[in-house]
Amino acid sequence: MIDSSQVIIDNIVVHHIGTRSEGQPVRFSKNVLQLQDEELVGNVLIHYFFGAFKTEACYNFTDTTETGTNAVKDIAANVFNNPSAFYDASLQLANILYEKSNHPKIKGGEFYLALFRNCVVDGEVVDGLGIFKSENKETFLKVYLKDQNFELGTQEGINIRKLDKGCIIFNTESEIGYKVVMVDNINKGNEAQFWKDDFLGLQPREDSYYFTQNYLNLCKGFVSDVYNGENKVPKPEQFDFLNRSIDFFDKKKSFSPDEFEKEVVRFPEVSEAFADYRQQFEEAKGMPLTDSFDISKSAVKSEKKYFKSVLKLDKNFHIYVHGRREYIEKGFDAHKGMNYYKLFFEQEI
Repeated sequence: MIDSSQVIIDNIVVHHIGTRSEGQPVRFSKNVLQLQDEELVGNVLIHYFFGAFKTEACYNFTDTTETGTNAVKDIAANVFNNPSAFYDASLQLANILYEKSNHPKIKGGEFYLALFRNCVVDGEVVDGLGIFKSENKETFLKVYLKDQNFELGTQEGINIRKLDKGCIIFNTESEIGYKVVMVDNINKGNEAQFWKDDFLGLQPREDSYYFTQNYLNLCKGFVSDVYNGENKVPKPEQFDFLNRSIDFFDKKKSFSPDEFEKEVVRFPEVSEAFADYRQQFEEAKGMPLTDSFDISKSAVKSEKKYFKSVLKLDKNFHIYVHGRREYIEKGFDAHKGMNYYKLFFEQEI
Protein backbone atom coordinates (compact mmCIF):
# COMPACT_ATOMS: atom_id res chain seq x y z
CA MET A 1 0.00 0.00 0.00
CA ILE A 2 1.44 3.38 -1.05
CA ASP A 3 0.77 6.62 0.82
CA SER A 4 1.94 9.66 -1.17
CA SER A 5 0.38 12.32 1.06
CA GLN A 6 3.75 13.42 2.48
CA VAL A 7 5.88 12.90 -0.63
CA ILE A 8 8.45 15.55 -1.53
CA ILE A 9 9.97 15.77 -5.02
CA ASP A 10 13.66 16.14 -4.26
CA ASN A 11 14.80 16.25 -7.88
CA ILE A 12 13.23 15.96 -11.33
CA VAL A 13 14.38 16.18 -14.92
CA VAL A 14 12.62 15.83 -18.28
CA HIS A 15 14.09 14.60 -21.57
CA HIS A 16 12.42 13.68 -24.84
CA ILE A 17 12.67 10.18 -26.31
CA GLY A 18 12.25 10.26 -30.09
CA THR A 19 10.35 7.61 -32.03
CA ARG A 20 13.22 5.27 -32.81
CA SER A 21 11.46 3.48 -35.70
CA GLU A 22 11.31 6.87 -37.47
CA GLY A 23 14.93 7.73 -36.72
CA GLN A 24 14.14 10.49 -34.22
CA PRO A 25 16.90 11.05 -31.61
CA VAL A 26 16.85 11.62 -27.86
CA ARG A 27 16.82 15.28 -26.84
CA PHE A 28 18.27 16.02 -23.42
CA SER A 29 17.57 18.84 -21.00
CA LYS A 30 20.76 20.61 -19.92
CA ASN A 31 19.72 20.77 -16.26
CA VAL A 32 17.25 19.44 -13.75
CA LEU A 33 14.00 21.34 -13.20
CA GLN A 34 13.77 24.03 -10.54
CA LEU A 35 10.24 23.66 -9.15
CA GLN A 36 8.97 26.80 -7.42
CA ASP A 37 5.20 26.38 -7.89
CA GLU A 38 3.83 24.49 -4.87
CA GLU A 39 0.48 23.99 -6.62
CA LEU A 40 2.22 22.33 -9.57
CA VAL A 41 4.18 20.01 -7.28
CA GLY A 42 1.55 19.14 -4.68
CA ASN A 43 -1.65 18.93 -6.68
CA VAL A 44 -0.43 18.11 -10.17
CA LEU A 45 2.88 16.27 -10.42
CA ILE A 46 2.54 14.02 -7.36
CA HIS A 47 -1.00 13.10 -8.38
CA TYR A 48 0.18 12.42 -11.95
CA PHE A 49 3.10 10.24 -10.86
CA PHE A 50 1.41 8.28 -8.05
CA GLY A 51 -2.25 8.21 -9.07
CA ALA A 52 -1.94 5.36 -11.55
CA PHE A 53 -0.70 2.80 -9.01
CA LYS A 54 -4.03 1.57 -7.68
CA THR A 55 -3.26 -2.09 -6.94
CA GLU A 56 -0.88 -3.72 -4.50
CA ALA A 57 0.92 -5.66 -7.24
CA CYS A 58 4.68 -5.29 -6.74
CA TYR A 59 7.75 -6.40 -8.65
CA ASN A 60 11.45 -7.04 -8.10
CA PHE A 61 14.29 -6.47 -10.52
CA THR A 62 15.69 -9.57 -12.12
CA ASP A 63 18.94 -10.04 -14.02
CA THR A 64 18.63 -9.06 -17.68
CA THR A 65 22.14 -9.86 -18.96
CA GLU A 66 24.35 -12.90 -19.14
CA THR A 67 26.67 -11.30 -16.59
CA GLY A 68 23.90 -11.39 -13.98
CA THR A 69 23.24 -7.65 -13.82
CA ASN A 70 20.36 -5.27 -14.40
CA ALA A 71 21.32 -1.81 -15.65
CA VAL A 72 18.23 -0.01 -14.34
CA LYS A 73 18.60 -1.58 -10.91
CA ASP A 74 22.28 -0.66 -10.73
CA ILE A 75 21.60 2.93 -11.77
CA ALA A 76 18.82 3.23 -9.17
CA ALA A 77 21.12 1.86 -6.45
CA ASN A 78 23.75 4.42 -7.37
CA VAL A 79 21.23 7.29 -7.10
CA PHE A 80 19.99 6.08 -3.71
CA ASN A 81 23.59 5.90 -2.45
CA ASN A 82 24.75 9.08 -4.18
CA PRO A 83 21.91 11.55 -4.99
CA SER A 84 24.37 13.86 -6.79
CA ALA A 85 24.47 11.23 -9.56
CA PHE A 86 20.80 11.95 -10.36
CA TYR A 87 21.25 13.94 -13.58
CA ASP A 88 23.83 11.56 -15.05
CA ALA A 89 21.52 8.68 -14.18
CA SER A 90 18.72 10.35 -16.16
CA LEU A 91 20.95 10.47 -19.25
CA GLN A 92 21.84 6.80 -18.88
CA LEU A 93 18.25 5.69 -18.39
CA ALA A 94 16.94 7.77 -21.29
CA ASN A 95 19.53 6.22 -23.59
CA ILE A 96 18.75 2.68 -22.40
CA LEU A 97 15.01 3.25 -22.90
CA TYR A 98 15.63 4.58 -26.42
CA GLU A 99 17.76 1.56 -27.33
CA LYS A 100 15.03 -0.81 -26.09
CA SER A 101 12.23 0.96 -28.01
CA ASN A 102 12.59 -1.17 -31.13
CA HIS A 103 8.96 -2.04 -31.85
CA PRO A 104 7.39 0.16 -34.59
CA LYS A 105 4.29 0.77 -32.42
CA ILE A 106 6.32 2.37 -29.62
CA LYS A 107 5.86 6.13 -29.78
CA GLY A 108 8.23 8.83 -28.70
CA GLY A 109 7.44 11.05 -25.75
CA GLU A 110 8.62 12.86 -22.64
CA PHE A 111 10.84 10.93 -20.25
CA TYR A 112 10.78 11.91 -16.58
CA LEU A 113 13.11 10.89 -13.78
CA ALA A 114 12.11 11.98 -10.29
CA LEU A 115 13.64 11.38 -6.86
CA PHE A 116 11.03 11.25 -4.11
CA ARG A 117 11.38 11.56 -0.35
CA ASN A 118 8.91 10.43 2.33
CA CYS A 119 7.18 7.66 0.39
CA VAL A 120 5.24 5.42 2.75
CA VAL A 121 5.15 1.84 1.43
CA ASP A 122 3.49 -0.83 3.57
CA GLY A 123 4.09 1.37 6.61
CA GLU A 124 7.78 1.99 5.87
CA VAL A 125 9.08 5.49 5.03
CA VAL A 126 11.55 5.26 2.13
CA ASP A 127 12.95 7.18 -0.82
CA GLY A 128 11.64 6.42 -4.29
CA LEU A 129 13.03 6.81 -7.79
CA GLY A 130 10.33 7.31 -10.41
CA ILE A 131 10.77 6.60 -14.11
CA PHE A 132 7.91 7.78 -16.32
CA LYS A 133 7.11 8.29 -19.98
CA SER A 134 4.21 10.19 -21.55
CA GLU A 135 3.40 9.29 -25.15
CA ASN A 136 -0.10 10.58 -25.84
CA LYS A 137 -1.16 14.22 -26.09
CA GLU A 138 -4.72 15.46 -25.77
CA THR A 139 -6.43 18.58 -27.03
CA PHE A 140 -7.84 20.86 -24.34
CA LEU A 141 -10.33 23.69 -24.82
CA LYS A 142 -9.00 27.04 -23.63
CA VAL A 143 -11.22 30.02 -22.77
CA TYR A 144 -9.50 33.40 -22.61
CA LEU A 145 -10.45 37.07 -22.45
CA LYS A 146 -9.59 39.31 -25.41
CA ASP A 147 -10.80 42.87 -25.85
CA GLN A 148 -13.55 42.35 -23.27
CA ASN A 149 -14.82 39.25 -25.10
CA PHE A 150 -14.31 35.63 -24.17
CA GLU A 151 -12.62 33.68 -26.93
CA LEU A 152 -12.14 29.95 -27.46
CA GLY A 153 -8.96 28.20 -28.46
CA THR A 154 -7.26 24.84 -28.18
CA GLN A 155 -4.06 23.72 -26.55
CA GLU A 156 -2.25 20.39 -26.69
CA GLY A 157 -1.14 18.89 -23.40
CA ILE A 158 -0.83 15.87 -21.12
CA ASN A 159 -3.80 14.53 -19.17
CA ILE A 160 -2.54 14.24 -15.58
CA ARG A 161 -5.12 11.53 -14.88
CA LYS A 162 -3.68 9.21 -17.53
CA LEU A 163 -0.10 8.15 -16.85
CA ASP A 164 1.06 6.24 -19.93
CA LYS A 165 4.05 4.37 -18.56
CA GLY A 166 5.67 4.47 -15.17
CA CYS A 167 7.52 2.71 -12.41
CA ILE A 168 8.60 3.72 -8.93
CA ILE A 169 11.58 1.97 -7.36
CA PHE A 170 11.42 2.10 -3.57
CA ASN A 171 14.64 2.00 -1.58
CA THR A 172 13.77 -1.13 0.35
CA GLU A 173 14.41 -4.87 -0.11
CA SER A 174 17.51 -4.13 -2.18
CA GLU A 175 18.83 -7.63 -1.46
CA ILE A 176 16.02 -9.18 -3.54
CA GLY A 177 15.86 -6.53 -6.29
CA TYR A 178 14.03 -3.67 -4.54
CA LYS A 179 10.29 -3.22 -4.19
CA VAL A 180 8.93 -1.79 -7.46
CA VAL A 181 5.50 -0.79 -8.78
CA MET A 182 4.93 -0.60 -12.51
CA VAL A 183 2.21 0.40 -14.97
CA ASP A 184 1.86 0.45 -18.75
CA ASN A 185 -1.50 1.85 -19.87
CA ILE A 186 -0.62 2.17 -23.53
CA ASN A 187 0.80 -1.00 -25.02
CA LYS A 188 -1.11 -4.25 -24.52
CA GLY A 189 0.34 -6.52 -27.22
CA ASN A 190 3.83 -7.86 -27.81
CA GLU A 191 5.20 -4.32 -27.82
CA ALA A 192 4.11 -3.99 -24.16
CA GLN A 193 6.83 -6.38 -23.05
CA PHE A 194 9.59 -3.90 -23.75
CA TRP A 195 8.71 -1.65 -20.78
CA LYS A 196 8.46 -4.34 -18.10
CA ASP A 197 10.84 -6.96 -19.49
CA ASP A 198 13.31 -5.40 -21.92
CA PHE A 199 13.79 -2.00 -20.30
CA LEU A 200 13.09 -2.48 -16.60
CA GLY A 201 13.67 -6.22 -16.24
CA LEU A 202 10.97 -6.93 -13.66
CA GLN A 203 9.43 -10.08 -12.26
CA PRO A 204 6.42 -10.34 -9.92
CA ARG A 205 7.26 -10.03 -6.23
CA GLU A 206 6.32 -13.24 -4.44
CA ASP A 207 3.89 -11.96 -1.84
CA SER A 208 0.24 -12.46 -0.87
CA TYR A 209 -0.97 -10.46 -3.89
CA TYR A 210 1.10 -12.60 -6.25
CA PHE A 211 0.00 -15.91 -4.75
CA THR A 212 -3.68 -14.91 -4.60
CA GLN A 213 -3.69 -13.66 -8.18
CA ASN A 214 -1.98 -16.80 -9.47
CA TYR A 215 -4.43 -19.14 -7.75
CA LEU A 216 -7.40 -17.22 -9.10
CA ASN A 217 -5.86 -17.41 -12.58
CA LEU A 218 -5.47 -21.15 -12.04
CA CYS A 219 -9.18 -21.45 -11.27
CA LYS A 220 -10.16 -19.46 -14.36
CA GLY A 221 -7.81 -21.46 -16.53
CA PHE A 222 -9.12 -24.77 -15.20
CA VAL A 223 -12.71 -23.90 -16.16
CA SER A 224 -11.65 -22.52 -19.54
CA ASP A 225 -9.34 -25.40 -20.51
CA VAL A 226 -10.64 -28.49 -18.68
CA TYR A 227 -13.93 -28.04 -16.82
CA ASN A 228 -15.71 -26.97 -19.98
CA GLY A 229 -18.28 -27.90 -22.62
CA GLU A 230 -15.81 -30.02 -24.58
CA ASN A 231 -15.65 -32.31 -21.56
CA LYS A 232 -19.45 -32.26 -21.25
CA VAL A 233 -19.55 -29.92 -18.25
CA PRO A 234 -22.72 -27.80 -18.46
CA LYS A 235 -22.38 -24.02 -18.30
CA PRO A 236 -24.13 -23.75 -14.91
CA GLU A 237 -21.62 -26.25 -13.45
CA GLN A 238 -18.74 -24.17 -14.83
CA PHE A 239 -20.22 -20.99 -13.36
CA ASP A 240 -20.79 -22.72 -10.04
CA PHE A 241 -17.09 -23.62 -9.82
CA LEU A 242 -16.06 -20.05 -10.66
CA ASN A 243 -18.50 -18.60 -8.13
CA ARG A 244 -17.34 -20.96 -5.39
CA SER A 245 -13.72 -20.03 -6.18
CA ILE A 246 -14.16 -16.27 -5.94
CA ASP A 247 -16.42 -16.61 -2.88
CA PHE A 248 -13.77 -18.72 -1.15
CA PHE A 249 -11.06 -16.11 -1.66
CA ASP A 250 -13.44 -13.29 -0.85
CA LYS A 251 -14.43 -14.73 2.53
CA LYS A 252 -11.23 -16.39 3.76
CA LYS A 253 -8.26 -14.61 5.34
CA SER A 254 -5.72 -17.27 4.44
CA PHE A 255 -5.51 -20.09 1.93
CA SER A 256 -5.80 -23.70 3.04
CA PRO A 257 -5.63 -26.46 0.40
CA ASP A 258 -7.84 -28.74 2.50
CA GLU A 259 -10.54 -26.09 2.84
CA PHE A 260 -10.30 -25.25 -0.87
CA GLU A 261 -10.65 -28.93 -1.74
CA LYS A 262 -13.69 -29.29 0.49
CA GLU A 263 -15.51 -26.06 -0.36
CA VAL A 264 -14.62 -25.45 -4.01
CA VAL A 265 -13.42 -28.62 -5.75
CA ARG A 266 -15.75 -30.96 -3.81
CA PHE A 267 -15.83 -34.03 -6.08
CA PRO A 268 -13.06 -36.68 -6.40
CA GLU A 269 -13.14 -36.75 -10.21
CA VAL A 270 -12.86 -32.95 -10.32
CA SER A 271 -10.10 -33.04 -7.72
CA GLU A 272 -7.95 -35.31 -9.87
CA ALA A 273 -8.45 -33.17 -12.97
CA PHE A 274 -7.72 -29.99 -10.99
CA ALA A 275 -4.48 -31.45 -9.57
CA ASP A 276 -3.32 -32.43 -13.08
CA TYR A 277 -4.15 -28.98 -14.43
CA ARG A 278 -2.36 -27.28 -11.56
CA GLN A 279 0.81 -29.20 -12.39
CA GLN A 280 0.53 -28.18 -16.06
CA PHE A 281 -0.16 -24.56 -15.01
CA GLU A 282 2.95 -24.45 -12.81
CA GLU A 283 5.15 -25.93 -15.53
CA ALA A 284 3.79 -23.66 -18.28
CA LYS A 285 4.08 -20.49 -16.20
CA GLY A 286 7.35 -21.49 -14.59
CA MET A 287 5.98 -20.49 -11.18
CA PRO A 288 5.22 -23.10 -8.51
CA LEU A 289 2.18 -22.29 -6.39
CA THR A 290 2.38 -22.35 -2.63
CA ASP A 291 -0.21 -24.08 -0.46
CA SER A 292 -0.16 -21.62 2.42
CA PHE A 293 -0.47 -17.85 2.09
CA ASP A 294 -2.46 -14.89 3.34
CA ILE A 295 -5.18 -13.91 0.88
CA SER A 296 -4.80 -10.43 -0.61
CA LYS A 297 -8.19 -8.71 -0.72
CA SER A 298 -6.76 -6.21 -3.19
CA ALA A 299 -5.92 -9.05 -5.59
CA VAL A 300 -9.38 -10.56 -5.13
CA LYS A 301 -11.00 -7.21 -5.90
CA SER A 302 -8.81 -6.76 -8.96
CA GLU A 303 -9.56 -10.24 -10.33
CA LYS A 304 -13.25 -10.41 -9.40
CA LYS A 305 -14.30 -8.52 -12.52
CA TYR A 306 -12.98 -11.40 -14.64
CA PHE A 307 -15.14 -13.97 -12.87
CA LYS A 308 -18.32 -13.10 -14.74
CA SER A 309 -20.79 -15.96 -15.05
CA VAL A 310 -23.13 -15.11 -17.91
CA LEU A 311 -25.34 -17.52 -19.81
CA LYS A 312 -25.67 -16.09 -23.32
CA LEU A 313 -28.75 -17.56 -24.99
CA ASP A 314 -28.76 -16.79 -28.71
CA LYS A 315 -29.08 -13.00 -29.05
CA ASN A 316 -32.18 -12.79 -26.89
CA PHE A 317 -31.11 -13.29 -23.27
CA HIS A 318 -28.15 -12.86 -20.93
CA ILE A 319 -28.55 -14.57 -17.56
CA TYR A 320 -26.10 -13.62 -14.78
CA VAL A 321 -25.50 -16.59 -12.48
CA HIS A 322 -24.20 -15.74 -9.01
CA GLY A 323 -24.68 -19.11 -7.31
CA ARG A 324 -27.10 -21.87 -6.27
CA ARG A 325 -26.60 -24.26 -9.17
CA GLU A 326 -29.50 -26.39 -7.91
CA TYR A 327 -31.92 -23.58 -8.82
CA ILE A 328 -31.18 -23.91 -12.53
CA GLU A 329 -32.51 -26.72 -14.68
CA LYS A 330 -31.83 -27.28 -18.37
CA GLY A 331 -34.18 -29.12 -20.70
CA PHE A 332 -35.35 -29.55 -24.28
CA ASP A 333 -38.83 -28.70 -25.57
CA ALA A 334 -39.60 -31.24 -28.33
CA HIS A 335 -42.67 -29.33 -29.48
CA LYS A 336 -40.70 -26.11 -30.12
CA GLY A 337 -37.48 -27.91 -30.94
CA MET A 338 -35.55 -25.63 -28.58
CA ASN A 339 -33.47 -25.83 -25.43
CA TYR A 340 -34.64 -24.07 -22.28
CA TYR A 341 -33.51 -23.17 -18.77
CA LYS A 342 -35.85 -23.25 -15.79
CA LEU A 343 -34.97 -20.84 -12.96
CA PHE A 344 -36.32 -21.12 -9.41
CA PHE A 345 -36.48 -18.09 -7.10
CA GLU A 346 -38.36 -16.92 -4.03
CA GLN A 347 -39.03 -13.30 -4.94
CA GLU A 348 -38.48 -10.85 -7.77
CA ILE A 349 -36.26 -7.95 -6.72
